[in-house]
Amino acid sequence: MRLFACGLVLACAFTGTAHAGHDPARQVLPAGDGWASAGPGTTGGSAAATVHEVRTKAQLVAALAAPGPRLVKIRGVIDANTGVDGKPLRCTDYATDGYTLAGYLAAYDPATWGWEKEPEGALEEARKASARKQEAAIALTVNPDTTIIGVGKNAGIAGGSLRIHGSRNVIVRNLTFRDTHDCFPQWDPTDTSPGASPGNWNSLYDSVSIQRSEHVWIDHNTFTDAPNPDSSQPLHFGRPYQVHDGQLDITNGADLVTVERNVFAEHGKTMLIGSSNTSTTDPGKLRVSVHHNVFRNVLERAPRVRFGQVHVYNNLYEGAQTYSWGVGVKSQIYAQNNYIRGIDPAKVVYNWGGTAITDVGNLVDGRSTSLVEAHNAANPGKPLATDAGWTPALNRGLEPAHRIRHLKAGA
Repeated sequence: MRLFACGLVLACAFTGTAHAGHDPARQVLPAGDGWASAGPGTTGGSAAATVHEVRTKAQLVAALAAPGPRLVKIRGVIDANTGVDGKPLRCTDYATDGYTLAGYLAAYDPATWGWEKEPEGALEEARKASARKQEAAIALTVNPDTTIIGVGKNAGIAGGSLRIHGSRNVIVRNLTFRDTHDCFPQWDPTDTSPGASPGNWNSLYDSVSIQRSEHVWIDHNTFTDAPNPDSSQPLHFGRPYQVHDGQLDITNGADLVTVERNVFAEHGKTMLIGSSNTSTTDPGKLRVSVHHNVFRNVLERAPRVRFGQVHVYNNLYEGAQTYSWGVGVKSQIYAQNNYIRGIDPAKVVYNWGGTAITDVGNLVDGRSTSLVEAHNAANPGKPLATDAGWTPALNRGLEPAHRIRHLKAGA
């Protein structure tokens, strides 16, 4: 679903101002549409006097740094893995201090390094330094009172990490985020996933990262690892060499966020809400609404939650997965009227140290199903209660789950 197309009311090249009813770039979050509509609501850069239309990373960086409020229109695909001269950068261009993957694998092979401690020493420091070089290239900082929106066909950002950190009143719409890959994943032999072999490769860089920010609206975007899915990566030390982290993570005291009508596809760690089990900044924050999104062939974290009051409603889940709703420490997930297709009901919920999740009106292949009961039956040692302790009020557009079975969302 496109928000608009060239040749309609909006001209293909646009500068100046436009009436909010005619230009989607000036639309604001409707009243009652999830947690981001609370209080003053979320208006982004709708009041900007100047519109920045960008086609390159240099133009995008300059537009994001311009005085606010700022309205940024992205046309075409911007490759974040490019230098100041606009030329593409490869992983080997970031490698420094003698880092090579072959050398790293030889140094930290569990057969000689063991399984008891994380890598340390010269090659691990070289990996970190190489990662910092890549981060400096691909991180895109978003300041307060900003709208970023795609225009025309296939607008988006490839390989970039959009950072909404310490900001407020931000809108991100109608973009495709492609292949935010980490050239330098870290091997951690002590990190084990549920039901998996020992050890994990862990990467950095979320396609969109929201931290210490409030009033953020993420709408009509597509998140994909294509053309570089983790499924195409080799095994190292018997574990998948995972080069992608989160598609959309909301952590470190972020608050009042609405995530709607996006597509999350073919990914592992999809959406994390909450930083750690011991965070001192997350309690009382992380109020997030996740609605009318499509989660297709994502393995986990759709979302995984700690602490927050998170309303997960009217989403479509389909395809292979490890779990969808991760019930973490002191989380309060209210899962309502979602449609789950082709997924074992016992694998929708996973208990990451939480106590309860409200689960109402959800359908699995058209049948009313208690997903909490399915989890508890399959995991008698980690049961969850059925009342998360709150009832959402900001639920604009809430509809019965059967209407979601053919949901299409995204850019």
